[in-house]
Amino acid sequence: MAVITKYVVEHKGVEKLVTTDKKEADQYDKMLDVADNLAIYIQAKGISLDEQVLEDLTIVLSKNKDNLGKLLKGVDAGVILEKEKADVVAIDSKQA
Repeated sequence: MAVITKYVVEHKGVEKLVTTDKKEADQYDKMLDVADNLAIYIQAKGISLDEQVLEDLTIVLSKNKDNLGKLLKGVDAGVILEKEKADVVAIDSKQA
């Protein structure tokens, strides 16, 4: 019989991720913490969004924080999106 350690990431009482990789669980947990902080910041600035829209938005921003940082520094969105497309094509061709 094998013993398997599982890491469960829970957010607002909902199980969001189950993995055997501690590093992956820690990264996902940190991403959710960043999303929560972004939500607090957005709401504090007086922007009112539906709760689900706010959660979806902050998670997307948190997951893409490196590209968001580039955008805030003035890098053209088209350049970033083309790079993302190229990365997806490269990943797809490796899996084929």
